[in-house]
Amino acid sequence: MDQARRRLSAAGWRNVPTPGWLGRLNRKADREPTAPMEDRGSDREELAENRTDLAEDRTAMANERTFAGWARTAMAAIGIGLAFNALFNRMEPAWAPKAIATVFILLAIFLVVMAERRACAVSARLDTHAGKDLSRMNIRVIAIGIGFGAACLVAGIWLLV
Repeated sequence: MDQARRRLSAAGWRNVPTPGWLGRLNRKADREPTAPMEDRGSDREELAENRTDLAEDRTAMANERTFAGWARTAMAAIGIGLAFNALFNRMEPAWAPKAIATVFILLAIFLVVMAERRACAVSARLDTHAGKDLSRMNIRVIAIGIGFGAACLVAGIWLLV
């Protein structure tokens, strides 16, 4: 890489940007003289802290994606239950499609409650720095909304259909 920069420099190109992290290192080295060994240690500690902070931010965002995935799975289970009840509502005995639909919808309630508990537990242990995480209250509101809606569907299937 250094040889390519020398060739471009000889051809009249100055300050050729180097892609990626190597370019950032080269630009930093051009600006700052070499620091004594004791100063490098504090820079390394600061870089390590920044990496740790960013790792916590990525973990918080992964936690949100995981909760969203489980919430989607719960919604799919609700959809399967409703579809089963709609497709097989003329099946004998009449309670069988309702019972199977209820099992899927209760599974959805279980999934969303467990996802909420896990997401809130992980969120309580993390401290985000650069990113903004989804608050635990919002996670609970989403879970309660899905759970309440699913419970209403179970009641509707048994009482209205």
